[in-house]
Amino acid sequence: MKRALKLLASLLVTVLFSWWAFRDTDWPSQWASLRSANYLYVLPYLGILSLIHLCRTLRWGCLLSGLERVPFRPLNEASGIGFMMLLVLPFRLGEFARPFLIAQRSSIRRSAAMTSVVLERITDGLLVATLLRVLLFFIPAETPEVRYVRLGSTLMFAVFGGGLGFLLFARWQHDRAVHLVRITVGRLIPALADKMADVVDGFVGAMRQLPDGRQLAGFFAFTVAYWGLNGAGMALVSQAFGCTGTADPTCQPLGLTLFQGYVVMTVLVVGLMIPGAPGMMGTFQAATKVGLSLFLPATVVNSSGLAYANVVWLTQTVQQVGLGLILLSLGHLSFRDIATRLDKEGEASAPMA
Repeated sequence: MKRALKLLASLLVTVLFSWWAFRDTDWPSQWASLRSANYLYVLPYLGILSLIHLCRTLRWGCLLSGLERVPFRPLNEASGIGFMMLLVLPFRLGEFARPFLIAQRSSIRRSAAMTSVVLERITDGLLVATLLRVLLFFIPAETPEVRYVRLGSTLMFAVFGGGLGFLLFARWQHDRAVHLVRITVGRLIPALADKMADVVDGFVGAMRQLPDGRQLAGFFAFTVAYWGLNGAGMALVSQAFGCTGTADPTCQPLGLTLFQGYVVMTVLVVGLMIPGAPGMMGTFQAATKVGLSLFLPATVVNSSGLAYANVVWLTQTVQQVGLGLILLSLGHLSFRDIATRLDKEGEASAPMA
């Protein structure tokens, strides 16, 4: 029943954001934009998405290297399948797929692998929130959406910065951190407090086995490359919607500069923090729309802008799911078996040995 309610809640979020994103859509203009789009731009974008996957995989390997140097093949398999499951499974169960898979392919404990995922999330959250605040300095303050985006970036920085601060405190004062969890969260939800205490234990243990300086430098270099490629890819795909080769007067041309591509990317990341149904449908389009609204008129955003958002969403989904399915097949693995294991262990979601 609890899972059914969570699924219903996530579906309601998706419906709500889909309604908001498409409520003012100029459908004739959007269809004209989709018909006239130059989909050849999708091909290099798929190449960029493949490079993004490679960067994510290699940077995870850098972070895990303090525990074990995992060969590329098992690392890539766990990464590709894990990110696919993060996209398609409800309740964010896919977050536990990579630790589960890498523990089967190495001597790394799931608790330590889960800690590496937490560190990735914190690093990405702080980097994106900081980048967004910097980019907002160059956007006119009178734009109505700016204040909401600024608030979102502030909340994002507070969440991830607070998480990092607490984990560093736990590394310094382990017993006090665990006691703090038990006297705060434990008074309201004792079971959750036990899981959080286990997370703290796992984090402190993994922090004692951080990679060396060279591997840490590689981790940050791949992180910069990962997000750099993301923003460049967002700008690239927009060039497909210039309404060239069509005489349809309803088509609204769209084209993003590299700067605007990074703005849309960072706003999108903030929007995707909102939990939705599997596939990110609705929240993806709504967040992209907000990003585009910072510098494009509503007539363009509600036509070619939404056409662009749908193409980016579909391309990312196809690439991520397709790669995951290929790796599942090559590894002779069953999606159902992995999903079932994760679902059964979802209630005990604290890192495990």
